[in-house]
Amino acid sequence: MSRQIRSIVAALAVTSALAAGAAQAQETACKSVSFSDVGWTDITSTTATAKHVLEGLGYNVDVKVLSVPVTFASLESDDVDVFLGNWMPAQTSAITPYVDKGEIDVVATNLEGTKYTLAVPTYTYDAGLKTYDDIAKFGDELDDKIYGIEPGNEGNAYLVSLINEDKHGLKDFEVVESSEQGMLAMVGRKYKKEEPIVFLGWEPHPMNSTYSLKYLTGGEDFFGGEGIVRTVTRKGYVDECPNVGKLLTNLKFTLPMENEMMGAILNDGENEADATKAWIVAHPDVLDGWLDGVTTTSGEPGLPAVKASLGL
Repeated sequence: MSRQIRSIVAALAVTSALAAGAAQAQETACKSVSFSDVGWTDITSTTATAKHVLEGLGYNVDVKVLSVPVTFASLESDDVDVFLGNWMPAQTSAITPYVDKGEIDVVATNLEGTKYTLAVPTYTYDAGLKTYDDIAKFGDELDDKIYGIEPGNEGNAYLVSLINEDKHGLKDFEVVESSEQGMLAMVGRKYKKEEPIVFLGWEPHPMNSTYSLKYLTGGEDFFGGEGIVRTVTRKGYVDECPNVGKLLTNLKFTLPMENEMMGAILNDGENEADATKAWIVAHPDVLDGWLDGVTTTSGEPGLPAVKASLGL
């Protein structure tokens, strides 16, 4: 073998070794998946569901509790891999700059038919508070308060903008920011006494079965009508980790499914891990679609591995 040929062979061997090393490093990196959970029970439920499936496939899963703005910033900085809670159109203004810059990838729509806007108990609606324009008429009874969710939420910000701009005559109102649980605790107290209250409501959520509610018209320019929830990732994640990407593409949820899971958490006091596992065990056929074309981290068929991990 000539010296030139030996040099070419050696170079090819080094290139092959480097490629193999890079592939191995990428495969190792993909074995850990990080999610953002913004603390809403629906996203906590879907994230816990994905965690069960991924752990059954052999992945390590880290869930970080972050606000929506921090979630999108963390996806941009590659500190988080996946977010299952991109509610649209409500989060349009928050996520669009990142998508336009190519820093966040939209992978799939995981839920359709959502609602998200201001809501009132049916008894308040029947008393005449049916639209955003009606809120100010009930100012004294509402103590000039609109109850929102966690600080930094884009829905709260929209409501604050309405107040600052005196839209719908709301200049004397304030948005009370709280956690989902804190807001709903206030709803529960008011509901027991049949006192009026206006708050951010959404579906899926067991609040829709716990209370008789009506959603106000008038906020469609921001909240839209029926919406969707999207799965988004950091830039290039699906290409880097195609097996997890395939699962994320396959993951589809339904309103009844999420309502049932959230009901177990909020009404029955179960933690998200137990509630979501119980739902999957009771509906094992859902795994067929989720795991179509998905393998374990070692390349084995994913469906039997996940079923075994769940005791099915």
